[in-house]
Amino acid sequence: MTIYDELVARGLIAQVTDEDEIKELINNGKATFYIGFDCTADSLTAGHFMALTLMKRLQMAGNRPIALIGGGTTMIGDPSGRTDMRKMLTKEDIAHNADCFKKQMERFIEFGEGKAMMLNNADWLLKLNYVDLLRDVGACFSVNKMLTAECYKQRMEKGLSFLEFNYMIMQSYDFYHLYQNYGCNMQFGGDDQWSNMLGGTELIRRKLGKDAYAMTITLLTDSQGKKMGKTAGNAVWLDPDKTSPYDFYQYWRNVADTDVMKCIRMLTFLPLEQINEMDKWEGGKLNEAKEILAYELTKLVHGEEEAEKAQSAARSLFGAGGGSDAPEYKISPDAFVDGKADIISLLVLCGLVPSRSEARRAVEQGGVSVGGEKVSDIHAAFSADDIGDGLLIRRGKKSYMKIVM
Repeated sequence: MTIYDELVARGLIAQVTDEDEIKELINNGKATFYIGFDCTADSLTAGHFMALTLMKRLQMAGNRPIALIGGGTTMIGDPSGRTDMRKMLTKEDIAHNADCFKKQMERFIEFGEGKAMMLNNADWLLKLNYVDLLRDVGACFSVNKMLTAECYKQRMEKGLSFLEFNYMIMQSYDFYHLYQNYGCNMQFGGDDQWSNMLGGTELIRRKLGKDAYAMTITLLTDSQGKKMGKTAGNAVWLDPDKTSPYDFYQYWRNVADTDVMKCIRMLTFLPLEQINEMDKWEGGKLNEAKEILAYELTKLVHGEEEAEKAQSAARSLFGAGGGSDAPEYKISPDAFVDGKADIISLLVLCGLVPSRSEARRAVEQGGVSVGGEKVSDIHAAFSADDIGDGLLIRRGKKSYMKIVM
């Protein structure tokens, strides 16, 4: 099976500009391709996973990736898929975020001489003369056509700033610059980037009379059509200080039954033959599939040791045991009143509920257990002796914390 056939079989390809040419390039290791990453935070997220694994797959097939850090484009802000304008970051913030990205990308992609490159578009975009750019590049873009682009639609409802309107031109210029200076003949990106990517291929054609190609990756969405990679409204980060390996594991362990096989197919490096066999799994076997998904992705991001620890912790918590590897909350002596800490305070302190009212409701509804015993009394309280070497508090089936002194 060719690499292109594998991408199709995994459900990764959304749109392509010229399928025959793209097949020829990537199947024969002739593609020098780039994917852009704007530095809007100091960590990549689970939402970047598709792009990172795609780069890895294509590099393994002999193609050369360029990870393009958006030090310049981040200063404008991508309007794609947004109803509001992105927060403006300082140059210092952007540079710091770029450094963080590189460390995380190195887990997926092999950088070095003749291997993957990491570039920063600040190196050329910030040096552009505006009038020269207007004369050289602006003449190649039709405003009428730009206004019909999918990436601007949501922003048009609330008002698209002229700053953001320039984003497509900047991204197109990136492709033009990379084509001329690094032999980059392809651009990959999320399906919401299609309009911007076509702008780049058109600019190269009009300025240089050459062909360059674009391919979009299917966006990872759940069965309700929502983008995956967030939990309780917050991003699932690749930085272990922002999302612990355990919480990262648990996010994937808890995907819906309807989504687990799609995630395994699109995100893991398990052989397709094995995945096709797993497609037949039903009922309780889907929990095994979720464990496999969570383990494989945690191993990719955090390494085998952390994946083993996360899996061990999760299994002990789902089983009847005490969860020796469970996430821990170190309780302060100040939490004890007359030598005891009440269950409502403990639930709030260790983050299992956002408020005391919700903690009270959880207890009254029978959704809280301590040390394996259900707690139904909202006045229940525990001493330091009760906590001992660690006391496991569970809210519902999927939220747990070990209280330690």
